[in-house]
Amino acid sequence: MAGRLAGKAALITGGTSGIGEATVELFLAEGCQVMIAGRNAEKGQAMVAALGPNARFIAADITQEAEIKAAIDATAHAFGRLDCLFSNAGGPTRGGADSFTAEDYRYAMDLLLGSVLFGIKYAAPIMKAQGRGAIINNSSVAALRGHMGGYLYSIAKAGVKRATEMAGMELGPFGVTVNCISPGAIATPIFFGGSKAASGLDPAHADAKLQKLTRNLANATPLHRSGLPHDIATAALFLASDEGAYINCHDLVVDGGMIAGGRTSFETQAAGAPV
Repeated sequence: MAGRLAGKAALITGGTSGIGEATVELFLAEGCQVMIAGRNAEKGQAMVAALGPNARFIAADITQEAEIKAAIDATAHAFGRLDCLFSNAGGPTRGGADSFTAEDYRYAMDLLLGSVLFGIKYAAPIMKAQGRGAIINNSSVAALRGHMGGYLYSIAKAGVKRATEMAGMELGPFGVTVNCISPGAIATPIFFGGSKAASGLDPAHADAKLQKLTRNLANATPLHRSGLPHDIATAALFLASDEGAYINCHDLVVDGGMIAGGRTSFETQAAGAPV
């Protein structure tokens, strides 16, 4: 049986860890050809060796416009088309309302918002020529309510949401959909350095820390379980597939109900909730 993405080609940024890695694996399992973009060349090459000929890797720093363009062009050249761009790469930011620096600002905007804007810019002409394409941007519940992310992080993610809506209105007439996903409490290594390798922890310690994080994040949702990278990957799969072809300018919140309430009410009930 053909997969839900059979015959399609995708570029996934931040594809060497967390949500990106889970999405790479799921897209490949559904018949997609996937270009993995990331900074960790060693991990990227290891993934390609393990995942087979439908996976490719390109080293890319998505804070740099030229490297985003190069990754998109490389995907179209390698596979002859570009059906999906998942602008997933991101990371933590520094500084509060009265403490951020100009450097903090530039890094946050380049990493979280600029990467999305330039991804749309360079993917759009290819997809318009094809008459179909799906651009998916990774936003966050931090764009939707307070106390879910840092100051600059939340502002940048709010920009991602609005950029998604604006681009979807412009590109929709050409058959190109633009949507975003807002993850909630997803247990990934981003909480302690961006990846287990980047954290400086030995693998056993990093895994133990991630397991503890998973248990703690469970208290942030009415479902009393942490979200996992696969939960976001399945949302991206839907939006990238033909099943999601009529979804446009939409923010798909995948948070277990987190934004419906607040952490406190769930935490106080956690002791009596089923495990």
